[in-house]
Amino acid sequence: MKLCRFEKEGNIFYGILEGDEISFLAGEPYDGLRTTGEHAGLGEVKLLAPTVPKSIVAVGLNYRKHAEEIGMPLVPEPLIFSKFVSSVINPFEQIVKPDVCKQLDYEAELAIVIGRRCCKVKKEEARDYILGYTCMNDVTARDLQDMTKQWARCKGFDTFSPFGPWVETEVDGDNLHLQAVLNGKVVQDDTTADFIFSTAELVEYISGFMTLYPGDIITTGTPGGIGPMKSGDEIKVVIEGIGELVNYVK
Repeated sequence: MKLCRFEKEGNIFYGILEGDEISFLAGEPYDGLRTTGEHAGLGEVKLLAPTVPKSIVAVGLNYRKHAEEIGMPLVPEPLIFSKFVSSVINPFEQIVKPDVCKQLDYEAELAIVIGRRCCKVKKEEARDYILGYTCMNDVTARDLQDMTKQWARCKGFDTFSPFGPWVETEVDGDNLHLQAVLNGKVVQDDTTADFIFSTAELVEYISGFMTLYPGDIITTGTPGGIGPMKSGDEIKVVIEGIGELVNYVK
């Protein structure tokens, strides 16, 4: 099931997407999937980032092959950092390169969407707390990251967290084909089966030290092939069973 958030005639709604038709939900998807009976075509609405997170928790170096290719040892526990909610943009919107950034990189990632309040959850129970999965681009000012070794600024600029276009509730997050496609060319190509830490292990680890709330995002790391974008580029994050997140670079 695909759950989306959208704007129509100046109002914002959640809905269930089936084919090209959206069924409006009465409230948020975390409150139950009650429909209102109202419908709209996908082409009649503006798709928004599918949730409004209180927190975006990100994971670094979570693909075995990527860690190996850059000469990093496999970490004994997840490498965690945060992205600011002010950096969120919608599908099809522009990623803006800051003036201070010389190299702006894409990072295609699978994002876990939390569906209920989540605190100290064991991995065996984690799936009960996951609403579903979506696509994310962990946009990074690479030169600033290399300069300071601090990740908050280089990954936290406005427009650096596009995600969407919807939440898919019925896929296995630990076995999905993932790609980044830059101007029609595949530049990242891997599978989440290469995760060092599974989606359930990440929920257990992160909820062990912070409470996650409905709509929060855990973005699960990127595979090898990261690289630069320039003004005018189209960047897609394509994930099997979910769809395509498309954005443009300004």
